[in-house]
Amino acid sequence: MPRLNTKKFVLMAGNIGSGKTSLTRLIGERLGWQTAYESVSDNPYLADFYGDMRQWSFHLQVYFLGNRAAQHLEFAHSPRSAIIDRSIYEDAHIFARALNTMGNLPDREYHAYLRLYDLIVNTLPKPDLLIFLKAPVNVLLKRIQIRARSIEDSIDPDYLALLEQYYDEWIESFDLCPVLTIESDAVDFVNKPEQLELVTQRMLDRLAGTEKLILD
Repeated sequence: MPRLNTKKFVLMAGNIGSGKTSLTRLIGERLGWQTAYESVSDNPYLADFYGDMRQWSFHLQVYFLGNRAAQHLEFAHSPRSAIIDRSIYEDAHIFARALNTMGNLPDREYHAYLRLYDLIVNTLPKPDLLIFLKAPVNVLLKRIQIRARSIEDSIDPDYLALLEQYYDEWIESFDLCPVLTIESDAVDFVNKPEQLELVTQRMLDRLAGTEKLILD
């Protein structure tokens, strides 16, 4: 496995249930990197949001924006290599966009949010790599059901499909850093150590500039 001579800052991206948290934890353990995770259990708006998306969409997006910006800055400036299980960029390009399309984030709030997002994101250091996890909606639903978070009971397949569409459109134009795409329904990095090793090696190769863009 290649060694890196400099600190690296990696972001994970992907739909709900695509495996971001698991892969972040496993890579952190494997390489001794710092890890950070999406605020779920301590999020003061998430349960309310899933109960009434229109009422709480703006509050949730602003909370996530501040939380992820703080994480991004902390780990980008840390002397140790680090990986975060969701990028700040998904907030605007995927989730806020979907909420606006669904009518849950009215245009006035949506555009106010985007102005704030642009001001914050334009000041952030760029990551060294984005790992993009993909899986079909039926696989995402099965994983969501297995982990059985009560706040996710009402997630609609159509919502996941819309997010997936926006992920595909966003990743096509993403150019802040290199991207490694992983079909997470075809690579079992949780239960098969050899496949985790393969994913980790491909990530390190990509950081060194010698990796193909899609792993399946």
